Amino acid sequence: MASFTAKDVQELRRATGAGMLDCKRALEACDGDMERAKLWLREQGLAGAAKRVDREASQGAVALAVAGRAAAIVELRCETDFVAKAEHFVNLVDELAQLVAEKGEGAAAERTDDIDDLKTTLKENISVGRVVRFEMGDDSVVGTYLHMQSGRGVNAVLVELRGGSEDLAHDVAVHVAFARPQYLRREDVPGADVEAERATVETISRNEGKPDAALPKIVEGRMNGWFKERCLLEQAYAKDEKRTIADVIGGAEIVRFAQVVVGG
Repeated sequence: MASFTAKDVQELRRATGAGMLDCKRALEACDGDMERAKLWLREQGLAGAAKRVDREASQGAVALAVAGRAAAIVELRCETDFVAKAEHFVNLVDELAQLVAEKGEGAAAERTDDIDDLKTTLKENISVGRVVRFEMGDDSVVGTYLHMQSGRGVNAVLVELRGGSEDLAHDVAVHVAFARPQYLRREDVPGADVEAERATVETISRNEGKPDAALPKIVEGRMNGWFKERCLLEQAYAKDEKRTIADVIGGAEIVRFAQVVVGG
């Protein structure tokens, strides 16, 4: 008896881009375990480009504010795109970001009553999502970028840069907005994730019939590509793909960065 449903097959197909029959085979081989089935499809070379299944996540808006040497991003979540674009909703998330920049991450709680009122007015579940606040060092500058869509922020970035200009910090923030790195450098990637990916890449390479003698070099090459997708300093610069972000910043140092994307 199959330990999965047709809905599971469809979900796996959405997540991996693999064909319906291949998804069914994967779930059969993995006793209905969704995560194992995704890995099985990758190892068999059947998965398409990874797809962001979290596009079905909650709607909302993000806002960004700078106050003195501090900068903040606040996400306000809701259920529908219609409410996310409402004037009262957008105004409130802007005010929350300013409040957090001025007072600290916990300051959003001061507007709990206003959020509750908005729930009643707009008839949706509304809540504060992710909150990020950077307080810059004396020798740092902040770069910011907010991507707008239909009158509301949907993709906000903060970059703290030491030893560089505000223009350079802004350029890096714009890059982050579209390249969506997960880590600053490869040393920041959790070791367990690296080892799991290395094992998967090796299995894929073997299944492709690559000779054993060539495997270490092939695996290393693929791992380097994997790091370049995820690590900001190694990414090809969005405005000039012949240069990495490390090349672009030169002697400057990216202290940290943060990105909040609606539904991400």
